Amino acid sequence: MTDTATTAVTALLAATGRQGPGDTLRIVLLVSIVGAALLAWFLLRGYRNGGADTGDDAGPQGDAPAAPTPTRNGPGDANA
Repeated sequence: MTDTATTAVTALLAATGRQGPGDTLRIVLLVSIVGAALLAWFLLRGYRNGGADTGDDAGPQGDAPAAPTPTRNGPGDANA
């Protein structure tokens, strides 16, 4: 007469060998769920102000954007 625990362990070990792509699909599913959550966060963070767009590009304090500084090309520069 065989031991019940030995029979159960043998059956469990045989079943684990026949799982197929279970672990791979589990990882793909987990990564896709995390990716969808990050994508939703990235897309929805633009609606933090309620989606109200004032249309001005003045900046957060309302200041005008800084003017670019002029460059001076000397005789040794490549673009002189």
